[in-house]
Parts: sequence; structure tokens; C-alpha cells
Amino acid sequence: MAGAGGTKGVTSLGALRTLGDWIRWTAARLDEAGVCCGHGMADTLDEAAYLVLHALGLPPEVPPPVYDTTLTAAEEAAVQTLVRRRVEERRPAAYLTQEAWFCGLRFYVDERVLVPRSPIAELIEENFAPWLGEEREVRRILDLGTGSGCIAIACAYAFPDAVVDAVDISTDALAVARHNIRRHRLMERVFPVHSDLFAALKGRRYDLIVSNPPYVSEAEMETLPREYGHEPAQGLVAAHDGLEFALRILEGAPAHLRQDGILVVEVGAGRAPLERRLPTLPFVWLEFRRGGEGVFLLTAEDLAAHRQAILEACRGI
Repeated sequence: MAGAGGTKGVTSLGALRTLGDWIRWTAARLDEAGVCCGHGMADTLDEAAYLVLHALGLPPEVPPPVYDTTLTAAEEAAVQTLVRRRVEERRPAAYLTQEAWFCGLRFYVDERVLVPRSPIAELIEENFAPWLGEEREVRRILDLGTGSGCIAIACAYAFPDAVVDAVDISTDALAVARHNIRRHRLMERVFPVHSDLFAALKGRRYDLIVSNPPYVSEAEMETLPREYGHEPAQGLVAAHDGLEFALRILEGAPAHLRQDGILVVEVGAGRAPLERRLPTLPFVWLEFRRGGEGVFLLTAEDLAAHRQAILEACRGI
């Protein structure tokens, strides 16, 4: 946050006066507590600014002069309460505020869905260029494992002529997605679908299939900070070294992609084990300016050409 300054220099509550002071104090408290900022925040200062501004009813971005304003006693109490909950409960900030930002859009979130943070946001902001060029007509998009609906809704904004199917096996997640679809007034273009991946999509084909499925291995899950324990395990954990859902998507996607369609899937740390399972598949591993890794792209042509290898890799899944 511009103008927030560093995290040191303010130690006594009595010395706190301005918004900037309270942000620095909050960042110091978060540092001391050792909280994990892995849910869409760059660091503790970024999260401190978000928490303080939310407690004051302000948007995530404010003009620099606002940081010099003085808080009222009621505002100070609101900040302290929110920071205390963040430190003691170890719940991600988004669950405390019940909001998250993705592709510059605001979403409602709670513990029924993961906190939006996928690097796929960058691809959406760039309309998946150059794979879906400006002259390419995109009519149907599928978001597998939609959770809060953030990817599906952001895709609807990016491709205003497209219809988007937002699929999830969790009825709880779909309830949150429906709320966000209504909030963004996209009920006529984004459709929540209760399905185990492609099971309820017989006969439907898409220009783009995008997915941020569960990909955390069971072993890795045990090592994650406490914050991740507040997220639904169903949205995080996958068997077979975290590859269960990625492999099932690879297996099912050819029947649902149009001839010139593309598949984009996030697998995180699953890149290496996936490449070991499918060494001949020409994965395009995408790079991101704002950080993030483990997202691959394949064309419908690639999937068709390597169909047998994919089927063999999926045996037993």
C-alpha cells in the first residue's frame, strides 16, 4: 500500500494516531505472530493495509493523503478486534472480511470455498492471448471446480459474448458461486452446474476449459500452515501425488473441447510428477508476471494426438 511505510517505529498503542500508524502496527503484530499470508496477500504489510482499511469501511486502494488521517476511538477498536481475530484464530483474512478480489472484481467468500488466489487471473486479464486471439470467437467456456465462481465470472467479463458453465461437485460451493453470479448480474451467462467434473456435461463442447482443481497431496497438506486448515479439504487435497483431478481432466477434456479449443489447468507443485507420468505430452507451462507457477496449457490437437498415453497414465485413477 503506497504511503503505509515500514513495519517498525510504532510500538505503543498510545502513540498511534494516523491510518498509516495503525497499518504499521498491524503489520508488526502479524509479523510477531508468524501468520501465513498465502491467501492472495503479498506480505504482512499488504495484509495489514487490507485489514485496517476493511475495518474502517474503506476500499483496498485509497489516495495517499488518507494515510495521514486520524482514527476515532471506535475505529481504533474495530481495527484491534479484527487484528486480534486474525492472530488468534489464524483464519485467512478473506474469511474474516467475507470478501476477496480476483481480476479486479470483488467476490463474497466464506469457509465453503477456497480463497481466490490463482495466477490464472493474469491469463483471464489478457484474454488467454495469444492462444485465443482477438479474432477468435469464444462462445462457450467451462470452469471446472468453480468454488466461489471467481474464474467463471472473470471469464464472462473477459469474453462478453460467451456463456460459461461453472461446475463443482460441492453443493455448498455452488451456493456461494450462485451468490456471486447474482452479485455480478450474470445469471443469463454464467450457469452453476452440479457435477463431478464432466459427468453432467454430456454433449457439451467448449472453446476454453479452465480449471484450478484440488492438487495438494495428502503428505503436503500435513505440512501447511494453520490458515489452510480453515479451507475446505475437498477443494485442496487430491490423491496420487496431487494429480488425481488433473489426470481425470486430461482424460475427459477431449470429448468436451471444440476442435480448436484449449485446456488450461493449475497443478501447482504437481508439475514434476505430472511430467514424469506423461513425458511425451507437450505441456506449455505458463509464466506469470505477478508470481505463480504450475499452470499448463494444451490444445485439443495435442490431447487428441497423445490420447493413448493419457489413457495409460490414468489407469487406476
